[in-house]
Amino acid sequence: MSSSLKNLSDFSHLEVGHAAGLKVAIVVAQWNAQITGALLDGAVNGLLQHGAQEHDIEVVQVPGSYELISGADIILRDESFDAVICLGCVIQGETRHFDFICDAVGHGIANVALKYNKPVIFGVLTTDNEEQALDRAGGKHGNKGEEAAITAIQMALLSHKYR
Repeated sequence: MSSSLKNLSDFSHLEVGHAAGLKVAIVVAQWNAQITGALLDGAVNGLLQHGAQEHDIEVVQVPGSYELISGADIILRDESFDAVICLGCVIQGETRHFDFICDAVGHGIANVALKYNKPVIFGVLTTDNEEQALDRAGGKHGNKGEEAAITAIQMALLSHKYR
């Protein structure tokens, strides 16, 4: 089914698990703040709806999506975190800058996850235009921030199971 016809944030078919006791950091880019703010709201609400406590959620702002990498790395120096959610938005412009940033952020987030052996969740929108981003930040396609929260819960619980 085409994503143009689907809310991608429907989790009714999943058993997500309970987030009580999980300590989760959310690193959010300030660039494209209208969109990243909506992603942040979705992530926090997703965590709370699945049993996380407000005092176990740490929100850290960084300037842009590229800085999500070092933000996650800095956060994970504190070994008490079970997962980090990285939220950002990169919108295609007229230059290849978009390609370089998206590639670097994807690889960088993966490298941080491997370095610390902890879930580091990629909640970065990489869209052609602002409308597509808004559609995925609480619009007709759901909220990628909420999706990232669900992923963080599932991966943190998996990590705890196989320690």
